[in-house]
Amino acid sequence: MAAPAASAAEFVPGEVIVKYREGTTAAERTDLLRDSDTALDKRLPGNSRELEIRDGDTVPEKLAELRRDPDVEYAVPNFVARASFSPNDPGYGRQWNLRDGFGIEMPAAWDTARRLGAPGARGATVAVLDTGVAYRRTRRFRRAPDLHGFTRGYDFVDRDRRPDDENGHGTHVAGTLAQTTNNRSGAAGIAYRARIMPVRVLNSAGEGDAGTIARALRWTARRRPDVINLSLEFGTEVRAADVPDVVSALRYAHRRGVTVVAAGGNAGEDGRIALPARAPGVIAVGATTHRGCRAAYSNEGRDLDVVAPGGGEDAALADNPYDSAVCRPNQPGRWIFQQTFTSSPRRFGLPRGYEGTSMSAPHVSGIVALVRATRRLGTRRPSPAAVEAHIERTARDA
Repeated sequence: MAAPAASAAEFVPGEVIVKYREGTTAAERTDLLRDSDTALDKRLPGNSRELEIRDGDTVPEKLAELRRDPDVEYAVPNFVARASFSPNDPGYGRQWNLRDGFGIEMPAAWDTARRLGAPGARGATVAVLDTGVAYRRTRRFRRAPDLHGFTRGYDFVDRDRRPDDENGHGTHVAGTLAQTTNNRSGAAGIAYRARIMPVRVLNSAGEGDAGTIARALRWTARRRPDVINLSLEFGTEVRAADVPDVVSALRYAHRRGVTVVAAGGNAGEDGRIALPARAPGVIAVGATTHRGCRAAYSNEGRDLDVVAPGGGEDAALADNPYDSAVCRPNQPGRWIFQQTFTSSPRRFGLPRGYEGTSMSAPHVSGIVALVRATRRLGTRRPSPAAVEAHIERTARDA
């Protein structure tokens, strides 16, 4: 899945660059300046000149005029370049999933968000319905050093207001979404200025029941975050009729204008996407590897909306030239690295072994936060359907 497209190229107003044809005399160049009502501003290497527009024409109008002159080899705008944002976090070098190639090309998206006044999705809220998040420091728990900016959540497992993570999965997911970035610590996050709403629905073993998830979905939807991330799945044999409260809660979130993103499932099945991802109105996310191939564990089917990096091994070769040339089944893949705790809820690092559609989903949720924060769809509160259509339209073909 690609990052949002960059904005239109910028150029310096009131200026153009021209190159005269070989053999053009000084007198002919002077005539051109007079006839086009431009003035020499700067000489450039290679017989080019930077010209100032004097008659009030726009840059496109002046270019059209100059390109008709037989003494002009070319006339172009004086385009503006900007420094590309590249984080200094030490773990960023291991995050193939955020860079160009078969990552989601975040440097371009970060640059765009900064230009549009919402760096790192500033102002957005992302709800993480998971095993909790390492969001506070107590005698038993410690806040993840590279996570900042939380809004009040809830623990639907223990039924209290302290959704502490006892597994590590939810903190890893939150890191992909919103880990603090460019602070010379940890790794980078996609929507690094967004606020995290931690909602615990899975226990220390990473398990949760339909009733708990349904209650949490409704509670969260009432608070209208920009996106709900569900890095969890029921078995593919579970039907919508088997979890009616979850499906009803997802419809409620949709009516509240909240975009929901969910993991497509890790059973490696063809033609079957897990719930809640395959429910109507939910963005279902499959997983790809660092080679751009389908991940071996990733479910696939018509209910899948997009794919994003999940890491791991390539799936068995499909009958197409790309897979035959690039994919390498049964060879070790690369993991998704984010800060989470390791041996205890007080010790943090960038542990190995994290792969799955659980890791893919927050890539998409982070992009949703950026789209909404930057008003790319013309409003701060676009409908979930509009957001999904934009995500699918701007994604690369896998």
